[in-house]
Amino acid sequence: MDDFLDKLPQMDLMRSEKMTLVQLIIPVDSAHRSVTYLGELGLLQFRDLNADKSPFQRTFATQVKRCGEMSRKLRFFKDQIDKAGLRCLQRHELELNIELGDLERQLADHEHEVLEMNSNSEKLRQTYNELLEFKIVLQKASGFLVSSNAHAIGDETELHESTYSNNGFIESSSLLEQEMRPEPLNQSGLRFISGIINKDKLLRFERMLFRATRGNMLFNQTPSDEEIMDPSTSEMVEKNVFVVFFSGEQARTKILKICEAFGANCYPVPEDITKQRQLTREVLSRLSDLEATLDAGSRHRNNALNAVGYSLTKWMTTVRREKAVYDTLNMLNFDVTKKCLVGEGWCPTFAKTQIHEVLQRATSDSNSQVGVIFHVMHAVESPPTYFRTNKLTNAFQEIIDAYGVARYQEANPAVYSVVTYPFLFAVMFGDWGHGLCLLLGALYLLARERKLSKQKLGSFMEMLFGGRYVILLMALFSIYCGLIYNEFFSVPFHIFGGSAYKCRDTTCSDAYTAGLVKYRDPYPFGVDPSWRGSRSELPYLNSLKMKMSILLGIAQMNLGLILSFFNARFFGSSLDIRYQFIPQMIFLNSLFGYLSLLIIIKWCTGSQADLYHVMIYMFLSPTEELGENELFWGQRPLQILLLLLAFIAVPWMLFPKPFALRKIHMERFQGRTYGLLGTSEVDLDVEPDSARSHQEEEFNFSEIFVHQLIHSIEFVLGSVSNTASYLRLWALSLAHSELSTVFYEKVLLLAWGYENILIRLIGVVVFAFATAFILLMMETLSAFLHALRLHWVEFMGKFFHGDGYKFKPFSFTLISDDDE
Repeated sequence: MDDFLDKLPQMDLMRSEKMTLVQLIIPVDSAHRSVTYLGELGLLQFRDLNADKSPFQRTFATQVKRCGEMSRKLRFFKDQIDKAGLRCLQRHELELNIELGDLERQLADHEHEVLEMNSNSEKLRQTYNELLEFKIVLQKASGFLVSSNAHAIGDETELHESTYSNNGFIESSSLLEQEMRPEPLNQSGLRFISGIINKDKLLRFERMLFRATRGNMLFNQTPSDEEIMDPSTSEMVEKNVFVVFFSGEQARTKILKICEAFGANCYPVPEDITKQRQLTREVLSRLSDLEATLDAGSRHRNNALNAVGYSLTKWMTTVRREKAVYDTLNMLNFDVTKKCLVGEGWCPTFAKTQIHEVLQRATSDSNSQVGVIFHVMHAVESPPTYFRTNKLTNAFQEIIDAYGVARYQEANPAVYSVVTYPFLFAVMFGDWGHGLCLLLGALYLLARERKLSKQKLGSFMEMLFGGRYVILLMALFSIYCGLIYNEFFSVPFHIFGGSAYKCRDTTCSDAYTAGLVKYRDPYPFGVDPSWRGSRSELPYLNSLKMKMSILLGIAQMNLGLILSFFNARFFGSSLDIRYQFIPQMIFLNSLFGYLSLLIIIKWCTGSQADLYHVMIYMFLSPTEELGENELFWGQRPLQILLLLLAFIAVPWMLFPKPFALRKIHMERFQGRTYGLLGTSEVDLDVEPDSARSHQEEEFNFSEIFVHQLIHSIEFVLGSVSNTASYLRLWALSLAHSELSTVFYEKVLLLAWGYENILIRLIGVVVFAFATAFILLMMETLSAFLHALRLHWVEFMGKFFHGDGYKFKPFSFTLISDDDE
């Protein structure tokens, strides 16, 4: 038997790649280039030899800080380009690789230039917004001001001289910072203040003015009729223009303080109509000049950002790679005396030659006099787990890894899940009409695979695209199971020939309710279409799908136990084979394997035996005669034998293994040489490849025994519960079929019975939406999750430990934007 198993070919995905712990001694002058080339290769996972040091105590902390600062500047440029609505276009001509120091100087110059332009643009924009508010105040406030013809107005307030200076717009003082001059007094001593305020603050502002002046003021306001940008916050807000009439210097001081507190911007407005018109013309002229200046500044800023945008993607990639290189160099030990860096890491065994060639090339390219020393080390801890996957198997591997990463060289459930997962999904989802809809969706994702892989997708679309091959296989298996169930949107078709049943006589007009008799060989493939709508449809399909679910469940659980045997044999654990695998196989198949046998015999013989009665009285009265429930000769003695084997298997699982482990432990420390057992029960904390012989662990027999007791009870009870859990295949298949039938008969056919075209159209639309959102989305998700549970618990629970850790090599292709 062992010779036969040894001759079997090894499977690439069955176990993870063999890993090797290697040590690198790299001269300082070729360290950067060596690590860069290793990042391009992406097959070496470095170990952190400076885990006890903080990031600031490491050798290359300064370089990492410089890269971080450059990343910040690049993100600043990207934000500015996005805010300006520009696109990062790459030059097609070949660009030379830029040195990090030169790139740092270029980024500093570009940042200074952009910041200066932003500052100038902000000042100009603030001045422009103030003048725009001033223009609105001049237009709206003039209606509140009534000039008296009998009294001449003295010198009126105008804009401050510095506002209209010809020395440039940037140096001009802000209108908000100008000090308000006293308004001219008429004979009654009436004065006023005009300005503009946010609409949502208007009522509180008016109430506060009334209280502060004790009602000795007149408040007028009008909306500005458009949203304007606030000069202080640069946000578009609705504002109202106001004019406050008052008397006295004390009231003026109070009103100005209240305006400042409420963020109201005050602007001086002359009472004379001529002065108002002249001032309005000056403001409009100044606004026109500012608009031209802002446009010119915006074009200049966009040109500068476009110049940066041409190389932005390349620069971000360069900085990201450099930071990753220095982060990796910080994981190496720096030997000052020998001027070299010492690193350790894991690599797949097949990659040692490639790594050695890459290091030689790095030494040659860096003109180093001393080469990199590369040699294999003895491993103490467990290696990482690494599976080589492709576009098809990667999604299934991710489903398994979501439960737990496989232990190093443990049997990989993803190999079998590629087939069993979509098949169990299809058993619950089986309808070849719905399967065709899923297939169209999968083919769409596959047809646009190259384009979608380059786009930034949302979380839901990214999940669908990542599982495109899973959806494809689920669709294909759903079509297959749908053909077996003979359901196309719940409608049966005579695809593989005519029905095996016909009417009993000529008076039988309804062939779906009564009077059907079998007159020829069974329907060649799948369920006979005549079952649909008959009185015995539900009992027949229930019986068929329930028994099929049990058969599939027992087959998959047996596969899990067989994989536990291969695990134990691979790790050299004879105890697990003798005292775990064998009694578990006996217990499971003595009860539920026997039930599967009875189901197959009943199907083949057409017997009317009650299997419920057989299984119940197998425990209650094993010696009684079976009578009409007997399916084959010698059934009763066989049941007694299987029952005895099941009872014997329980103590077989429980007692021998703890005592055997205790004996091995005692013999080990009496100086005898025994082969080490590669099983987790010997050492729960250390993996099979560790040097256990150099450690003296305290053996706790009671803990081992309790652990084995829990494991045995869990398996015995789990055999029953897991078998029952597979009945979800029957339940969800029945629910999907009945829901589809309800939507077809109670929506589509009901609406089609009317002659009104509108009712028919509504019926088709409701049927389409119910099919798309309930059957194709909710039911797909439900079947997907139930298939996931069957694999994680019922199948993988039989052999899978899932306590390993992933192989995460240093690779530039794995660096994301978040790693900056």
